Amino acid sequence: MIAGVHFAKRGFILPPMMTSRRSFITRTGAALAGGSLLHPVRGTADDSLTSSGERPLIVSTWPFGKAANERALETLTSGGSALDAVEQGIRLTESSGNGSVGLSGRPNAAGVVQLDACIMSGPEHRAGSVAGIEGIVHPISAARRVMEKTPHVMLVGQGARLFAIEQGLEAVNSDATTRHEAWHAARMAEQANPSTKSSGQDHDTIALLVLNADGTVAGGCSTSGLSGKLPGRVGDSPIIGSGLYVDNEVGAAGATGVGENVMRYCGTFLVVELMRQGLTPTEACTEALRRMAAKDPRGEALSVSFVALDKHGRFGAATAGQGFQFAVTTPSFSQVLTSRGLGELRRVVEGGNVR
Repeated sequence: MIAGVHFAKRGFILPPMMTSRRSFITRTGAALAGGSLLHPVRGTADDSLTSSGERPLIVSTWPFGKAANERALETLTSGGSALDAVEQGIRLTESSGNGSVGLSGRPNAAGVVQLDACIMSGPEHRAGSVAGIEGIVHPISAARRVMEKTPHVMLVGQGARLFAIEQGLEAVNSDATTRHEAWHAARMAEQANPSTKSSGQDHDTIALLVLNADGTVAGGCSTSGLSGKLPGRVGDSPIIGSGLYVDNEVGAAGATGVGENVMRYCGTFLVVELMRQGLTPTEACTEALRRMAAKDPRGEALSVSFVALDKHGRFGAATAGQGFQFAVTTPSFSQVLTSRGLGELRRVVEGGNVR
């Protein structure tokens, strides 16, 4: 038992103070019927709403975020700062061969991998990002250099690459013609033998949030973006307030999914502002998605998920899809958890029971 939370095979059980299932169904039904989830929605065995009771607290997207979290924690326990922890954790993912982070990521329509990343520091409210950068092994480090070594927030394309190289960051040959030819050959091989095609299960953005022992908040985000995107396309990941937002007075939020659907609503900024109004991280993530789904022609089919933590040491997540997995790490535990989605909440209400 850790801070009143029992971790079990399918998730975790919340402390006894949380409301009953009957109360959850009643309040959620009223919220969905009335078009609002601003009133707290609490308390089922599967909910992703809890407090770690510990600092440091590290939260990230997807199961592969667990290893990144643990690297971040190692960095903190070795005396590193919250920013150091964010950078080192994400660097691990960028080097891991994950299908959509780092140079092993998804190529664009020309067969070239263009990377996006950002980093943000809570205490000084500083941020840095790079977008459409090619051939740089660790775009998260390039983003940090933009924040710390320039008066700017974002550098893009060739300018971002040249800056990263000037800063001594590791780079590889960025010859677009060679990379396109290699991509085209691989695509032809996949078409000739469909069984060699990637399953696509090892994908998506790493967004990593840190609450340090001293209350400092920081976060970062890194991705290769949407597979087959038009050359030059930039998603939400390097956009402050879309893919990532940090406020040292409140907490932090990160996004993953279809970037265009996050950018139109300044998604992570909205999550943080909802936490400022008093919502817990899970409540804020859920309400942000509800507002987005209410406006968007896609409705709940947004393919967007959020993770968040606040200054109280609470963490949470929500998804417009189903079964979004995120990683949570403290000095006492490191787990991959599963959040509820808008569709699942609606089915719970309509079915009248919690499955």
